[in-house]
Amino acid sequence: MQEFDVLVVGKGNAALCSALSAHEHGVKVAMLEAASEDEHGGNSRFAGGVMRFAYEKVDDLKRITEVTDEEVATSDFGTNTTDEYYDDLYRLTSYRSDPDLSEILITQSQDIMAWLRTKGVKFLLNFGRQSGLVNGKRKFFGRMPIEAHGGGAGLVDYLDKAVKAKGIEIFYDTRAVSLIYDGEKVSGVRAQMKGKMTEIRAKSVVLACGGFEANPEMRTRYLGPGWELVKVRGSRFNQGDGLKMALDIGAAPYGNWSGSHAVGWDRNAPEFGDVSVGDQFQKHSYIFGVLINADGKRFVDEGWDFHSFTYAKYGGEVLKQPAQFAWQVFDSKVTKLLRSEYRIKMMTKVSANTLEELATKLEGVNPQGFLKTVREYNASIKKDVQFDHTIKDGKCTVGIEPQKSNWAQPLDAPPYDAYQTTCGITFTFGGLRIIKETGQVMNVHLKPIPGLYTAGEMVGGLFFFNYPSGTGLVSGAIFGRIAGAGAAQAAKTA
Repeated sequence: MQEFDVLVVGKGNAALCSALSAHEHGVKVAMLEAASEDEHGGNSRFAGGVMRFAYEKVDDLKRITEVTDEEVATSDFGTNTTDEYYDDLYRLTSYRSDPDLSEILITQSQDIMAWLRTKGVKFLLNFGRQSGLVNGKRKFFGRMPIEAHGGGAGLVDYLDKAVKAKGIEIFYDTRAVSLIYDGEKVSGVRAQMKGKMTEIRAKSVVLACGGFEANPEMRTRYLGPGWELVKVRGSRFNQGDGLKMALDIGAAPYGNWSGSHAVGWDRNAPEFGDVSVGDQFQKHSYIFGVLINADGKRFVDEGWDFHSFTYAKYGGEVLKQPAQFAWQVFDSKVTKLLRSEYRIKMMTKVSANTLEELATKLEGVNPQGFLKTVREYNASIKKDVQFDHTIKDGKCTVGIEPQKSNWAQPLDAPPYDAYQTTCGITFTFGGLRIIKETGQVMNVHLKPIPGLYTAGEMVGGLFFFNYPSGTGLVSGAIFGRIAGAGAAQAAKTA
């Protein structure tokens, strides 16, 4: 039996930030990782790496990464003021996001980026996926001009190096099974370490081991029928263990337990995420084409907003369709605008020189329904509005349902390409109720549970129904830092 001041369960972004934060407060820290060292990193390792934080001016960006004078002169970085951040978060969550937690997320978002930089994390301007050239000037859109170098995997690697440099002990192949709890205080965990049961004692425990997205039984129980059929975008180790352990001792569930972050994902992708492919099974350029179901019909407004504000919701809409799939259809006018994931080798794609030929290649789709839909769509598009992919251009359809609000162009320029997608779940929204200042978990009577803290996907109350991209990694880092500090302070006074 080993003993530590703070024990962190998990090894993704939130867990690594918790461990580093606790160490800053001068306590002995260890981490448990259910995966092997080869598969470590939780869901963070599969993230794209974009980071949504509040900023108003170039000097804010310079706190986080190098920005040259030439880049300043030739770029429009836009803004993501705290007001804009609040507007986006509340609009997407139907104004249900916990006001205390969202205030922490938004007001501390820039500072946490600077803190991550002090831990050795490198950031880059997000040229590839969140910008375009307009009249010779680089315009950033979606209010996310910065990403982690190397994506989510890069973020994990930088934080992993920082943790190892501090001498923090990491136990791999170690799955936490239950909390050591005497009815008054949590004092460690029981874990299966390389197949053998053991107890690891600690004065404080931080649970940062993800939601239940990789557990089909829990998905069906909480998200509903059909959710056992989805692909898992990320780690196969996020089985809901931390949530179950906490609920077993009376922790208060909080937030949108029937909600999740779910996206369009290649229909023939593997059951779980593949670290060699990362997030590239995703297909997020649907805003420039149409989404077609098995009946040959459109079923969402593909251009309601930038993909950053719809992608985490539309995966669930695909799941609702017959046979749980949809084809994304494009013509050659937008080929150059499609993101990098449309150019990988491992994907389900068909091409044709006519719409009639394409209709015969869309597996599982009613060809007559598809052709009727496309003809009506092409005829409905406003012709007096100019297409501009860097703004919500208002180039919309008129007289059809569902409307396409922006970026509507007729499918009339061969060759045509189509990509088959299904629903890929990223993480679940339901979590635990915490004390905002410390990350301490509360019980069902809203009393703090001594010795228990949480961070990352396990914090409930932030996201409902939908999600603005780039928020998860920032939230994980912020509440990871808070939980690590809270756990360390409690350990020092225990």
